[in-house]
Amino acid sequence: MKLKLKRIKELLGYALTVLRDEGPGPMLRRAAGFARRRLFGKRARYLPKKAVLEAQRQAAAGGEGLPLVSVCVPLYNTPQQYLRQLLESLAGQTSPAWQLCLADASDPGHPEVGRLVEEAQKADGRGRILYTRVENKGISANTNAAAQLATGEYLALADHDDVLAPHAVYTVQQAVLDTGAAFLYSDEALFTKSIRRPMVGHFKPDFAPEYLLCCNYICHLSAFRRELFFEVGGERTACDGSQDHDLFLRLTERLEEDQIVHIPQVLYYWRVHGGSTSGGVEAKPYVAKAAKKAIADHLERTGQRGTVRDGLFPSTYKVDFEIEGEPLVSILIPSKDHAGDLDKCLRSIYEKTEWRNFEVIVIENNSTEAETFAYYEAITGGGRYPRCQVAHYQGPFNFSAINNFGRTYAKGDYLLLLNNDVEVINGGWLTELLMQASRPGVAMCGAMLYYPDDTIQHAGIITGLGGYAGHSHKYKPRGGSGYMFRAATVQDLSAVTAACLLVRAEVYDKLEGLDEDFTVAFNDVDFCLRARRAGWRVVWTPYAQLYHHESKSRGIDERDKAKKERFSGEQRRLTERFGRQALTRDPYYNPSLTLDREDFSESGDLRGLQRPQR
Repeated sequence: MKLKLKRIKELLGYALTVLRDEGPGPMLRRAAGFARRRLFGKRARYLPKKAVLEAQRQAAAGGEGLPLVSVCVPLYNTPQQYLRQLLESLAGQTSPAWQLCLADASDPGHPEVGRLVEEAQKADGRGRILYTRVENKGISANTNAAAQLATGEYLALADHDDVLAPHAVYTVQQAVLDTGAAFLYSDEALFTKSIRRPMVGHFKPDFAPEYLLCCNYICHLSAFRRELFFEVGGERTACDGSQDHDLFLRLTERLEEDQIVHIPQVLYYWRVHGGSTSGGVEAKPYVAKAAKKAIADHLERTGQRGTVRDGLFPSTYKVDFEIEGEPLVSILIPSKDHAGDLDKCLRSIYEKTEWRNFEVIVIENNSTEAETFAYYEAITGGGRYPRCQVAHYQGPFNFSAINNFGRTYAKGDYLLLLNNDVEVINGGWLTELLMQASRPGVAMCGAMLYYPDDTIQHAGIITGLGGYAGHSHKYKPRGGSGYMFRAATVQDLSAVTAACLLVRAEVYDKLEGLDEDFTVAFNDVDFCLRARRAGWRVVWTPYAQLYHHESKSRGIDERDKAKKERFSGEQRRLTERFGRQALTRDPYYNPSLTLDREDFSESGDLRGLQRPQR
């Protein structure tokens, strides 16, 4: 009940913030979306309105100027109902500029597959359905055979038991024209019988290479330049079962990030039945073996050294990257009184941490209790905790300035910003952070933080939540996979909390540390966004786990005018620096997911989404 009341209060606070910052119109539109999310019917909720589809048909009539998209499908003993639905979904496309390339490896006992295709070819009458019989050499070889039939500028992959949305081809074509992308992928939905009654949508982030290492989040619909597919050698039979995951890794290796475009619309319907991987890899146990090979081969091709192992959940994976040398980590802990909390933090670090090359700098800030200074004497000078010192910051509380001051005492190649009210859970926590932060292109890495009641406090930061930024999967129970495994896999994110943040010292210095105009709030969000703006990546790992003894009820005291004004000023500074639109369109979130809650629930009516822009 307390949690529900807290969420109601947070929602009302968010509404007032939107009203103040953006006016009554945006506030009412968001309120309407909130209501639709709870009242809008489940029927056809991802399909565009009929008027939109008709407008697309008129715009695409004749197909002039549109890149030809060849949809490649391997067939194998395909049930008639499934094949009919697939064929009908292509015939019903709003764009006429498509090919359907079918490689049929069905055994002699299923002649109906070929007959159904022949009927569809006659009904089409435009030569857009190409068909060949092939010996069954596995899904990769059969897919490659289908691709050999294609003449389109772009290839798209589909399974024989799935369905394309009616606007799929048109939307891909428009995204190509808008962006010039070489590789595109869309959101998808699961269904059982009819796409008008989808079970759930899979709303994906923009290209996220770390996430892709851990699981094939891209899946369907994927489309890419035909010549690129053949340049990488098509699909590999050695990775049958995870052949698409392997293909996506090889394709993206050859592309710049701006050549990879995510289309935030449901363009593909993935059928759930007993033998499909949509229902879980338990149906096909060889998938995991193939996926680990695909990832290991990717590491070798890209010059990365690490060992691939199973992740926390089926169909997820983890890479244990090799850390070069034994870099020193300087742990910066701001502290004021509360010696008991600090000791709990330090004791957990020294007793549990497996990575031993670290130093601790406690940054004292205006403590008043004699007990605190007695404690400092006990832990320094070779006392209770070796390699521990206390630096005395004399100014008023300013989280950014305190850490910047502490950095001047640090000798490490890496700096760990750490709150004094955290407690280490697993011994490998610092190793896990370091294994990510030390990788080429990565600036910093954040950790999984739990409340003492084993619910999630922090699983990364999503910008735009609550209007500015919020914690991913907040309040979710420990041990869950999260949305699309996003609480259980290493993630690309826009930001992570400075309550536990490992950053390269060189990056910290190049960015001139934390911005001291962010006294309390958003200093970590600003720091991470500035790092990303400078070309660095921000990563979060679930394998570094700590308790954060922060109260769930913590928040801004609405009765304290000075604190309210300070917080509002920090909100304004964040918005002025990065822009409202950039904050509310986090590339590692999805516009189909709500900004009102941290649980990745769907937004309102999802049918009117715009196509991606360059």
